[in-house]
Amino acid sequence: MRNSFVNTIIDSCNKRDDIFILSGDAGLGVFDQFKEEYPDRFLNMGVAEQHTIGFAAGLAMSGYRVLVYNIIPFVLYRCYEQVRNDICYQKLPVVLVGIGSGVTYAPMGMTHYSVEDIGLARTLPNMTVISPCDPVEARLAASHALESSMPLYVRLAKRGEPAIHTNSDFDILKPQVIRQGHKIAVVSYGSMVEETLSAWNCLNDAGITPLLISQPTIQPLDIDALETLLDGITTVIVVEEHYESCGLGSIMANLAVERARSFRLIKMGIPAKFIHAVNNTAGLRKKFGIDAGSIVEKVKSLWNGA
Repeated sequence: MRNSFVNTIIDSCNKRDDIFILSGDAGLGVFDQFKEEYPDRFLNMGVAEQHTIGFAAGLAMSGYRVLVYNIIPFVLYRCYEQVRNDICYQKLPVVLVGIGSGVTYAPMGMTHYSVEDIGLARTLPNMTVISPCDPVEARLAASHALESSMPLYVRLAKRGEPAIHTNSDFDILKPQVIRQGHKIAVVSYGSMVEETLSAWNCLNDAGITPLLISQPTIQPLDIDALETLLDGITTVIVVEEHYESCGLGSIMANLAVERARSFRLIKMGIPAKFIHAVNNTAGLRKKFGIDAGSIVEKVKSLWNGA
């Protein structure tokens, strides 16, 4: 997924001379082709996150379309003030490309996890947040990033995710149906869509067919499009590798109240506590009950009541 995003950007450089990439001493090897072909449009800024964002803002004000690439805690957390003041406040079209969504970097620990990044990004006016689920959505997110006039945060897992979409041309800003279904809708984003699809396949074998939705763009949320897809649904389950207290589930809970929606909302996410457990990504997903098996059990427990 990461390579699909980056390669789309690099391919666009054949037609554009305004693309500039800044790396925070990350992605070694990913940009070898870009550095060789466009040496004047790449800089490794090293371990200087705040300075990198300010530098990106200056380049953007000079007419460049700037991409800042780093692990999520170092592209958004450590330099939050600069992202807020230098980029979002001035509505500069800088693209923050964050790698390692959720617990992708298990077992490296909390310093490298990004389980609160959506909650943080939601506090930033003018910031669009996209979390692609597969290489198709990653390519579309990259194409949108090159044309958007607003600040953009793209969160990627970097786990070699398989292609999920068969259609490669759709609006990345709108929710997408992955599998048709009824009664219950399972909504997810990012690499968690792979878990929900695996769960759907198991449920389908048992004669249970929930509606499966990928929600790549989390901010701003196209609630009208989502409501259209949820028409007739009685229970919505939001599955996310993120703190459930400040992720997509919480966004939908607020909107459900504001729009007086009658569906039941279930949030399946990570409790808002520091993660002290040591495990790989699959192990942590199972521990927090957001793996495919846990999704299957949840849907089965709700199916008859729905």
